[in-house]
Amino acid sequence: MGFSFSSIRYGYLRITFLLLVSCILFTFFATPVDSSVLKPKTEHDGCSALKHFHDYQSKCAYLKTIDPCASQGFIDYLSLLYCNFEKFPLLGQSLLFLWLLALFYVLGHTASEYFCSSLESLSKLLNLSPTVAGVTLLSLGNGAPDLFASLVSFMGEDSKGTYGVGLNTVVGGSSFVTCVVVGIISIALRSRGVRIERSAFVRDVCFFCAAIGSLGLILVYGKINFWGALGFCSLYAVYVAFVYLSWRFGGEGGEFDLESVHKRGSLSEPIFQREDLDDGVVDEEHRQRHYYWKLVVWVMTLPIYLPRRLTIPVVSEAKWSKPTAVGSVTFAPVLLSLLWNSKRSPTSVEARVVYLTGCSVGIVLGLIAISTTKKSNPPKKWLLPWLAGGFVMSMTWSYISAQELVALLTSLGYIFGVSPSILGLTVLAWGNSIGDLITNVTMALHDGDEGAQVAVSGCYAGPIFNTLFALGISLVGCAWEVYPLSIVIKTDPRLLESLGFLVVGLVWSFLVLFSNRMRLGGVMGVGLLVIYLASLSIRILQTVGDSY
Repeated sequence: MGFSFSSIRYGYLRITFLLLVSCILFTFFATPVDSSVLKPKTEHDGCSALKHFHDYQSKCAYLKTIDPCASQGFIDYLSLLYCNFEKFPLLGQSLLFLWLLALFYVLGHTASEYFCSSLESLSKLLNLSPTVAGVTLLSLGNGAPDLFASLVSFMGEDSKGTYGVGLNTVVGGSSFVTCVVVGIISIALRSRGVRIERSAFVRDVCFFCAAIGSLGLILVYGKINFWGALGFCSLYAVYVAFVYLSWRFGGEGGEFDLESVHKRGSLSEPIFQREDLDDGVVDEEHRQRHYYWKLVVWVMTLPIYLPRRLTIPVVSEAKWSKPTAVGSVTFAPVLLSLLWNSKRSPTSVEARVVYLTGCSVGIVLGLIAISTTKKSNPPKKWLLPWLAGGFVMSMTWSYISAQELVALLTSLGYIFGVSPSILGLTVLAWGNSIGDLITNVTMALHDGDEGAQVAVSGCYAGPIFNTLFALGISLVGCAWEVYPLSIVIKTDPRLLESLGFLVVGLVWSFLVLFSNRMRLGGVMGVGLLVIYLASLSIRILQTVGDSY
């Protein structure tokens, strides 16, 4: 990537940018929240009473008398199902599951195609060192789905206790990556005798154990104030500083390349759309089938591709298009004004002022883009405003997708009588972690020993980011809104059990690697998979037992 760390004049710019990222994430999503947000539902909660009704018509009538059960998104999924699909319940449920898959695709695709692209370009522009970029921008890009899902779960005017979804998603994703992904890598590389760097592994495992221990203390204590949440989130800054010092003075991670992590297995390039097929083997018939299949996929994804393409500025050489670039800077302020007014009456004076401002700013930016850009190539000057715009708008779309995803999972929990927390531990965690599975396993298999080292390191750096930064900044936002009071988090023994199994997996990896001279092997991989399956099975059996 050509990172340069020798020039001191970029020092203040780097620090300012990293602080700006944190401030944007905190202020942009810190919507007003009531102190009751983090109080769990009781059996007398109006939404829980849905299980006492046995037909769609009565459930629809009841839903009209209470507030929406999942208020994070823009769609009331329970009313949509029970009030419109009374005669075709299976069709309605199937459509909800298809929409769930679409939301997972949009969230992952937005993160990899737009969010990571903006981060990589910003890291080049700011001349960030590869190690600093790896533990900040790379972790932010890979952890974007978990970050936004956590923010949505904790924040909002009426989250109705969906903090359990956020906590279980972070813990479930961490367990999946550190047990399943690391286990698969270990089994796949058992015959190659790949060695893992001892100091980097010890550093990551120790910091991750510290993060898990801190989270466990918060759950046991049952509440946390603003300063405690800020201290919890700041542990990630300590980790970043430690990684940088290890690289600067200890020689760790000297060959780390940010771009190589995103070149393989990216969600932005689905497997069935890739062009890396052997041209000499694939005959004309297969080529035509591949073309028609790509055309079908393109038509199916167009409704969720076009709105993002017309609102997220992109200035890369490969994807540059002046008409879409002009359209993106024109429609982006309009989209932001629509989101700003989503909770207001569209006929109010405040809403009209916001709409007028958004449209005016969009027209001005569009005219500037027309006059300052060329049709043949993206702009070479004033790149920072373009990249910052792409960064903000990709965050906006990721947040919108996460809002709908959490709202839909909460609604599915009420529909099928399953706790939203267990859906966060499984469905949401798996969906957000599939990118890590594809990327890290592919890199470990095809990029040699160095790729295996980076892949394994990423399996621990990602969960550290999700636990300390993604969850931490959510707690900071909630605690700030009730400052100087503390936010109350109900102690969940089952979540503590999941944390315990997560620690067991880390200890198992530590002991087996050290006994095997830091070589990855099948014993380590099988053991990690068994630990994950045991943890998941116990949690599912407990949930099934609650339903009886």
